[in-house]
Amino acid sequence: MKYDFTSILDRRGWDSFAVEAPACGKPDMPMGMIRIREGFDLIPMWVADMNFPTVPTVPEALIRRAAHPAYGYFMPRPEYYEAICRWHQQRNGVQDLKPEHIGYQNGVLGGVLSAMHSVCPVGGPVLLHSPTYTGFTTVLRRNGWKMVLSPLQQDADGVWRMDFADMEQKIKTNRIHAAVFCSPHNPTGRVWERWELERAMEIFRKYDVTVISDEIWSDVILPGHRHIPTQSVSEDARSRTVALYAPSKTFNLAGLVGSYHIIYDPRLRDQVMAQSELSHYNAMNVLSMHALIAAYSREGAEWVDELCQVLEQNIDYAVRFVREHFPGVTVTKPEGTYMLFLDCAGWCQAHDTGMDDLIRAGEEVGVIWEDGRSFHGPSHIRMNLALPLSRVQEAFDRLDRYVFNK
Repeated sequence: MKYDFTSILDRRGWDSFAVEAPACGKPDMPMGMIRIREGFDLIPMWVADMNFPTVPTVPEALIRRAAHPAYGYFMPRPEYYEAICRWHQQRNGVQDLKPEHIGYQNGVLGGVLSAMHSVCPVGGPVLLHSPTYTGFTTVLRRNGWKMVLSPLQQDADGVWRMDFADMEQKIKTNRIHAAVFCSPHNPTGRVWERWELERAMEIFRKYDVTVISDEIWSDVILPGHRHIPTQSVSEDARSRTVALYAPSKTFNLAGLVGSYHIIYDPRLRDQVMAQSELSHYNAMNVLSMHALIAAYSREGAEWVDELCQVLEQNIDYAVRFVREHFPGVTVTKPEGTYMLFLDCAGWCQAHDTGMDDLIRAGEEVGVIWEDGRSFHGPSHIRMNLALPLSRVQEAFDRLDRYVFNK
């Protein structure tokens, strides 16, 4: 491969939340108090950022801009909007995206918040699927909205599917006019097919539901699958959807903070922008602008294509290992993202072990994975596989020897 996906990055001392938070060992950290046994190093497989160096064009652009010793107020460059339009045309087949359809958001969750304030009064109901990205849960609860969950169902092959009848019933019964949608879906890794999106959007049209679609994972698609932009499935979907994107998941840039919305309907766009500007906080960072331009480039596209091949190799290894070595644990191969969503119900029942003890056992041998209960997965664990394959192999070897088959 042209790019480096095998070197083990030492992120200690470089401000990494994924590494520093567990190492702090403090009760107020997201995973609570963690004590890793002597002889085991930390393998970060929880928060959704990658343990790969980003595409070289990004640090080159940041260093070049930082070399100029003035960091005052700035104007967003035309190249910023041009890069986004070009990226969506080349990656997703979007033909008519224009700069006026694009607006900066200080993180996808900030965009969700601005859009929700635009279309749903605080205290009102909002539809989400479960399992649910924990960021949605946190933001919506903190701001007083009522979450109405429509559970995804697994078919005979284990594929996660929307329950359209349940969605319609929940929307009708609760008089819902806002939905937060996730495409591709986190944490299950589903990449929705066109017919699924068309059917969902027809229900939303029928009941006049505005859709806030988090599509931050749209570039992280495994071979054999394709991201379909929610706004592309019909003219109505185009006008009633707030789509949210960012290069952060794709290029490991979350620390730079820089997301954006695509909104085609002028009235909806004005409403969201008005909410985004209220706090005077939603302003672009000059370095994140240059990072996006550098990421959404020809070399960036080549890097992403290689990344997806590497992730498929990691995911294939992990899924096969789970099925062969962890009886009672079930997993469906994701179609996008780099997350696994393990269902440990059978194993816990067979071994009379609770989820807290299971999660702690992995952490004690340095495998820092994420409690799936915060995603509304009652017996689930979410695992990040965006690491060099050697580290993925080491992690699953430890889980085999010291956790599931000790």
